[in-house]
Amino acid sequence: MNRRTPAEWEPQEAVWLAWPHSLETWPGRFDRMPLFFANWARLMAETTPVRILVPESLAKSAALVLPGNRRIEWVVAPTNDAWVRDYGPTFVHDASLGGMVGIDWHYNAWGGKYPPWDDDDAAAALMCNAIGIPRIRSELCLEGGAIETDGRGRLLTTPECLITETRNPGWSSERISEELCKQMGVSEVVWLSGGGLVGDDTDGHIDQLARFLDPENIVVAVCDDPSDPNHEPLEANYRQLCLWGSSTEPQVQIHRLPIPALREIDGQRVPESYCNFLMLGRERLLVPSFGQHQADDHARSLLSELAGGATVEAIDCQDLIWGLGALHCASRDQPKRL
Repeated sequence: MNRRTPAEWEPQEAVWLAWPHSLETWPGRFDRMPLFFANWARLMAETTPVRILVPESLAKSAALVLPGNRRIEWVVAPTNDAWVRDYGPTFVHDASLGGMVGIDWHYNAWGGKYPPWDDDDAAAALMCNAIGIPRIRSELCLEGGAIETDGRGRLLTTPECLITETRNPGWSSERISEELCKQMGVSEVVWLSGGGLVGDDTDGHIDQLARFLDPENIVVAVCDDPSDPNHEPLEANYRQLCLWGSSTEPQVQIHRLPIPALREIDGQRVPESYCNFLMLGRERLLVPSFGQHQADDHARSLLSELAGGATVEAIDCQDLIWGLGALHCASRDQPKRL
């Protein structure tokens, strides 16, 4: 099967969002979310078309917050939540099936944590239909934030998000790797096993931990405070990636991207990581900021050095992160077709 999953820095046709409406996702701060998503969509639409899933009952009120923009398209569809990265399709190039297909993984809200999820599980099929591409339904239960690829066949993931009884009972790592290779055209699967961030309810999505910037550079979340419980798990991830990076082909340089200091909202730690950035092709990179100026500035500076000429823009995610996700979690890039 001749498939290839494009990297996020490759040319994009659009970026998908899902209009926020779940009050439980941002308790006490939901009222700030519609305007955040509207401003974010307008910002991206300056260079990249945006498609937004919106339930029919919210279409009129959403349009009032985000008035007409020829580069923003509303797609009426029911959803349970706004984390379209996790339930949207994985877009894959496949010349034998018209140029691009959408892999529709099973989705159960991170191992059954937040019912109901039936509308979100059905969204990938609606998205594929909206843009007229074939949809391939996989037996694997997988969230989009759990996989990271370099566009050349190498894929990073974590065992805690896939090899679990709540997502894929009875599946071995070998069987999961085979399914990833079959559906996405990948040839090398790296299981990053150090651990995830405290407060991350995804069980350790890779888009919070390690990201390709190109086939030869990865940034990995680290914690420079030895007293922080995130320190050792993230150091273990860093050490593992360094060993792998020196042995894979082409070799990969691993760069430390420190997380900000501990911050809590209503007594709960929020999983802040600068790895949760969104690349808009090679032109722009949107990185979350968290109101910790030294750490925010360092992340933006490092990414600017490594982003291959892309303009790096910071977006304040101090409220968005209360939903336990940031820019990458709340978006789904759609690559250009063959």
